Amino acid sequence: MDASLLLLVEVGFLAESDPRFAATVSAVEHDLRRGDFIFRYVETDDFGEPENAFLVCTFWYVNALATLGRREEARTLFSKLLACRNQHGLLAEHIDLKSGEQWGNFVQTYSMIGLINAAIRLSIRWDQAF
Repeated sequence: MDASLLLLVEVGFLAESDPRFAATVSAVEHDLRRGDFIFRYVETDDFGEPENAFLVCTFWYVNALATLGRREEARTLFSKLLACRNQHGLLAEHIDLKSGEQWGNFVQTYSMIGLINAAIRLSIRWDQAF
């Protein structure tokens, strides 16, 4: 199981209405979600068992929730992710689930692009704002 499966609609592999996408999101939730965060994978690799969540994966999850019409849940989780930023509004690559401490590469472009993409996805469309 890998969180990149959350991108099946984004890359055009499945339609957002395809029931396989909803089932895939449920499987990711079951296997990779730990509290408010999504791990990229949980299998042991060359570095051992993953201990910290890869932040971009949680942003992918926010987008998947919005795609499935679970917008309030997506907005709530997005707000929690925003609260993880440092005093400069930046995010690292990973986050420690227990302490909330950011780990890995800093500043992480993947995390910041995930934030931007999720903000766009959750924004009110321009033609509906006025």
